[in-house]
Order: sequence, then structure tokens, then C-alpha cells
Amino acid sequence: MSPMLIIALAFVFGYLLGSIPFGLLITKAAGGPDVRSIGSGNIGATNVLRTGNKALAAATLLCDIFKGTVAVLIVMYFYGYEAALIAGLGAFIGHVFPVWLKFKGGKGVATYIGLLIGLAWPGALIFIGLWLVVAYFSRYSSLAALIASALTPVGLLGLGEPNAAALFFLLTILLWIMHRANISRLLNGGEGKIGAKG
Repeated sequence: MSPMLIIALAFVFGYLLGSIPFGLLITKAAGGPDVRSIGSGNIGATNVLRTGNKALAAATLLCDIFKGTVAVLIVMYFYGYEAALIAGLGAFIGHVFPVWLKFKGGKGVATYIGLLIGLAWPGALIFIGLWLVVAYFSRYSSLAALIASALTPVGLLGLGEPNAAALFFLLTILLWIMHRANISRLLNGGEGKIGAKG
């Protein structure tokens, strides 16, 4: 199989897994509201938490993490690490721009973590540690994600993972773009805090 075909297949496979909208599917299956109609309108775990159902939010978080990890590990097993990086890019883009929801998806934080677990698990510990510290003191999930994602590529470089660092630098840019409304609300004091209902 040609390298270009492997790259294409890895990206498409990652995209299709990443585009599964677990937040929407889980809340609907549980008889809850359409998560896109509450809070930020996002399909991610933080907005699912605004329904008041912690179990649904936890399930969404785990599934969105899991799909990123599975995407890269499967591709890595068959085609190697470099192809897995491409699958990771596809999974992240699939999550934020899912074809099933007219390309209006989540903001990518959980899938970002899942990709870290599959590609460079010490980087996942860095991200989660930073997120927990910032979230604890600020009570803002978005601020925690922004700071953790900004520092994670630096941490990956320090761990001797330049290829992963390059990928996550790109994903961090995309993650920040997807959080542009959150950044505006953080600056004007209108951002919702963790645990606040819709």
C-alpha cells in the first residue's frame, strides 16, 4: 500500500471515529434534552453537565476521550506511529466538524486528551494535571483547557516527543479557535462556571 493511501485511510478512519457525537447520542438515549439547546449549545461533556446529570456528563467525557485513543491505537497497530498522528488529526477534526451534525461539533478537549493517551500518555498527565489545577482555582472549564493545551506541546518537547509536540501545537491552535466565544466571555465576565446549569 502506498504511503499516500495509508495517510488518506488513516485520516478518514480517524475522522469517522472522531465525528461520533456521543454527547448528543447519550443525552437523547437517556431521555434528556437536546444538549445543543442548552448552555453553550456545545455537544461536549461540560455542556452536558449543565443538564444537571453528572453521570451523563461523565459518560460523554469518557466516550469522547475513548474515541480519540481508539482511533490512534488501531492505526498505530497496523501502520505505525506516523500514520497514527494523521489519524489523530482526523479524529480531532471529526469531533469539531462532524459531517453528521452539519459540521457543528464539540470543542475538542476530551478528544485532545484521548489522543494524548494513545500517542504520548505522559503528555496526558501533564494536560490533566494542569487542567485540574486551573479548574479548581478558577471554576472555568474553558480557561483550564486553554491553559493546559497551550502548555502541553511544550511539555511534549521536554519529553522528547517532537512529532507529537508538532501535532498538538496544531491541535491547540484549533482548540483555541473553537473556544473563541469562550475567550470573549472570559474577558467580559460572562463565562459559565463548572457545574452551573444551562
